[in-house]
Amino acid sequence: MRKLSDLPGYLDFARATLEAAEARVTAIHAGEIPYRADKAFDHGETNTIGRAARLALYLDEPWLPELLERLVPGVAVAPTQARTLPSQSLLYEIARAVEEHPTPEAVWALRAARQATRHAGVPKQLDRMLKRIEPALANRLEVAFRLPDGRVRQAVGEHTAVISTEGTVELSWWHGDKKLKSVPAAVRREHPDEVKRLRTLAKQVQQQQATLVRALEAGYASDTPPPYHQLAGQPIAERLIWEFEVSPGVWRSELGLGVPDVPVRLWHPARASLEEVAAWREVVQDKELRQPFKQAFREVYLLTPAEEATEVHSNRFAEHVVDYPKLYALFKQRGWQAHYLGPWDGGGDGQARRVLAGGRWQASFDHGYLFYEEGYAVTDQVRFHRLTEGEWRLAPLTEVPPLVFSEAMRDVDLFVAVASIASYPEWAANRPDELRGYWETGSSGPLAPSAEVRRDALSRLLGRTSIAERCTVTDRFLVVRGDLRTYKIHLGSGNILMEPNDAYLCIVSTRDPHAGLFLPFEEDGRLALILSKAFLLANDTAITDPPITRQITT
Repeated sequence: MRKLSDLPGYLDFARATLEAAEARVTAIHAGEIPYRADKAFDHGETNTIGRAARLALYLDEPWLPELLERLVPGVAVAPTQARTLPSQSLLYEIARAVEEHPTPEAVWALRAARQATRHAGVPKQLDRMLKRIEPALANRLEVAFRLPDGRVRQAVGEHTAVISTEGTVELSWWHGDKKLKSVPAAVRREHPDEVKRLRTLAKQVQQQQATLVRALEAGYASDTPPPYHQLAGQPIAERLIWEFEVSPGVWRSELGLGVPDVPVRLWHPARASLEEVAAWREVVQDKELRQPFKQAFREVYLLTPAEEATEVHSNRFAEHVVDYPKLYALFKQRGWQAHYLGPWDGGGDGQARRVLAGGRWQASFDHGYLFYEEGYAVTDQVRFHRLTEGEWRLAPLTEVPPLVFSEAMRDVDLFVAVASIASYPEWAANRPDELRGYWETGSSGPLAPSAEVRRDALSRLLGRTSIAERCTVTDRFLVVRGDLRTYKIHLGSGNILMEPNDAYLCIVSTRDPHAGLFLPFEEDGRLALILSKAFLLANDTAITDPPITRQITT
């Protein structure tokens, strides 16, 4: 792109090309040009428009967002009620350009297209592309954080609509200083279009916030600091912990972001002492602070002696049996790229990859399809490659930057923790012996760092509950004393063993009796599930579900 940007007149040509494409799409929708499905642009025109979009995105041209706001949804939906679109090829070409040079406004334009299109397959394809695009914003921090203000106010008749972004995005309605429970009847009756527009705007702001949070979190492993002058005073920044370099090599952590004249970076527990981590967890818990992403309670993954011995690969998360469709969905969710595996020739072995640190490092996670148990896979090694002279070269684990290592291994831990069959209470029935053996071992084995953080959170939470005197946290279990039996809830899998003989108790799901209790994080639902089971079992004489009471009293 730099070569194109240096060509005299090429930027003007790129703008003219994109404006001409937008004008053609507008004419198609106005009926001035006959509509033909997927024929708005030929192959050569699509490539030319794609190059123009890449250059404008690369240079972050100020005129581009408004143009894309019209062009991208325009090529995604037919001017008729047909389920076709003017140019599927151009839509995907622009999405590929955005993946290479993302901006938040371009992401929002793609999301608008995803909502507008009537084609059955386009939303799925755009979802796959957006999963890669949003984390890629972390590599362009200078453009990623054009955050909306914390509050948008709009007068609608005698009432006021407010879109706030403190915590979660909320559209609320006010009459003077009084907050109303719902949209006023007069507003619904007299201003239906404005109500619809504001609801759409609230959804857009919510998507913007989610996109920017993903970019900010993905930038953890990057050496490039976030543009704090753009974040200062914003609701997202106020709920995060930051570090300021008060003297060379000396960093001070604070909640929220001012406008300092010193280097600033996001606080990460891997760079802090155990005492400081514990102190920040207390702050988050006491303030009931819902952070945009897991920070104070974030897991840390340090290089182990076993990994130093294997030199270039880690076996820490190898040999786990996982639900493969769920694993593949997690890959897409966390921005890892992988081919889909299955019981066909060449579909047995796979490798998921994620690029980190601004494109300088790549993590890979090997896994293989389990042919004799359809729909399942076995995990294998994790490796790291460094970009050297334009090529990915395998690197010793001791040379991987600590935050790059920790963030990649955190993802892999999440993959295994959520997708492992050890987390499914009823899985072991009628399964092969070798898989049943893995399930029995994995459902009560040593804790991974994610479960260790869950243990710490539970230790802090239990004292605030009515069942505190009946609960004890051990190295692997939350032990709950009921009136009929004592139960051990594994802090990793959530599975339950009953004393005195460690008989297995199957509770597939339970209600949520801890509603109102603040949970400092809830990424995979496991913390809430364990607490729900604890509340249920602490009052085991009140259980009336026959399948559960039968297991307890047998």
